[in-house]
Amino acid sequence: MKVHEYQAKAILRQSGVPVPRGGLAETPPDAARVAAEIGGPVAVKAQVHAGGRGKAGGIRLASSPAEAERVAGEMLGMRLVTHQTGPQGVLVRKLLVEEASKIQSELYLGLVIDRAAEMLVMMASEAGGVDIEEVAARSPEKVLKAYIDPATGFQPFMGRRLAYGLNLDSGQIRVAGDLMAALYRACVEKDCSLAEINPLAVTGDGRLLALDAKLNFDDNALYRHPDLVEMRDTSEEASLEVEASRHGISYIKLDGNIGCMVNGAGLAMATMDVIKLAGGEPANFLDVGGGASATQVSNALQILMADPQVKAVLINIFGGITRCDVVAQGILEAAKGLKIGVPVVIRLAGTRVREGMDLLGSSGLPFTLATDLADGARRAVAAAG
Repeated sequence: MKVHEYQAKAILRQSGVPVPRGGLAETPPDAARVAAEIGGPVAVKAQVHAGGRGKAGGIRLASSPAEAERVAGEMLGMRLVTHQTGPQGVLVRKLLVEEASKIQSELYLGLVIDRAAEMLVMMASEAGGVDIEEVAARSPEKVLKAYIDPATGFQPFMGRRLAYGLNLDSGQIRVAGDLMAALYRACVEKDCSLAEINPLAVTGDGRLLALDAKLNFDDNALYRHPDLVEMRDTSEEASLEVEASRHGISYIKLDGNIGCMVNGAGLAMATMDVIKLAGGEPANFLDVGGGASATQVSNALQILMADPQVKAVLINIFGGITRCDVVAQGILEAAKGLKIGVPVVIRLAGTRVREGMDLLGSSGLPFTLATDLADGARRAVAAAG
């Protein structure tokens, strides 16, 4: 789950990370009020779940409350198009108005999970203000790393080493170490999968300030954080992904035209690979779960049918915990109350596969039954044209 910048900064502030003074604005008068409370120049920042806002006109400066109100009027309701939104852009509904800072330099600081090392790794770089992926590709020596053993946590020496590597002044070393410890604390306490400050600014008066903040949270841990769940902004998410989450279905929209329904994440990835090997493109990742019920399967098929991009569907189920005849019943239940306007190719294997295939074969519905996954992928690709 993602949150907006203003929400991420509120969380970091509670953990001790210094952030600029600011406030949320949902109307132009709100922007004027916040700017007046701050006094002096302010930055007006679009609150969307996408990077690249500055280059797209989503961050603008205002020197007075009146100008902040005018700028807010121009930004609210606009569709912001960045390299992460696609050509359709995203609607700007909220703004963060915060004090403008005199920046001496911009740094990068972030925490991610290194799954190979099975540890959190803190990354820091003097090349802040741009995507860390670009820095890693062009100048990997500028990305400093500290691996954090979960048994011991973030240690002061790690902060000092990273701070010295950033060429900070001697008086800033301890401050930077405390800031890194605070970021680590927020990341662990809130079960973050990503905690990023980019840029971390060194101001003209020598302060360290988080000018931007991005926090992503592990969905599997949200049951421990009802306060975070309340921060979820479903208007920033794909509607089909929101609908899938309501039914406990793992679904991610992709760019292809072959809808996939699979049980198990590994099998789902393999199914997508085989579709590509057959010359097609998957329209989604969809995992109904290892123990999916007939209702779950029915809900998943309805989600696939709601995507106008889907030209054919491949259902690939391995019956382990889930019985193939239960899956077949779910497909038939969905077909009764749903207009299925695209070809559906079904491959079943495992527990009670014969009963499941018999149910589908005798239904009189125009399903194509595949003998194996490769056969199913070829048929789905052909059906999608």
